Amino acid sequence: MSTAVSTPIRTTGFGRPWLVWTVGFVSFPIAGLVGSAVGGRVDSPFAALIGGLATGAVIGLGQGLASSRRLPLVRWILATAVGMGLGLLLGATAVGFGTALSDLAVMGAITGLLLGVAQGLVLPGTVRSRLIWAAAMPLLWALGWTVSTAIGIDVEQQFTIFGASGAITFSALSGALLHLLVPARSTAKDPS
Repeated sequence: MSTAVSTPIRTTGFGRPWLVWTVGFVSFPIAGLVGSAVGGRVDSPFAALIGGLATGAVIGLGQGLASSRRLPLVRWILATAVGMGLGLLLGATAVGFGTALSDLAVMGAITGLLLGVAQGLVLPGTVRSRLIWAAAMPLLWALGWTVSTAIGIDVEQQFTIFGASGAITFSALSGALLHLLVPARSTAKDPS
């Protein structure tokens, strides 16, 4: 006679989900190419909005797929696209579309603020987790631009997103934060 055994949910370790999220940085350069193809250089409000929407959609897709099923894919893509589009519009306009390190750090912080709020609204978990995520994004987005600029990326081309070095830095740090706020889960199977 067989009895039904419930399948417990357990939290997986940090390493694998964090590594998958971090490797998801590859969506950033792809997103940058798409954003540039759609919006061109970020040298006007329209270009910032359109390029930001396209860039955000690709980043949202990449992050959603790399999240180990922790994020609601469609809502995350939409939130990331809208947050990135509006954030880049406000951020780039606020600094007069400048490309000095200080301009890009401020632009990144403003972009990250709107992006963080948008993503925080759809992030699974508690209100506290959502607020922490939203508060971290301006810092991490500014850091991404700072790292890319500091290593010599030709930021005068007015890209929609920071380069791969900034993306790796951002992804590694945001992946650790995501794990703390929304740990990856796996289904434990009964060996019998």
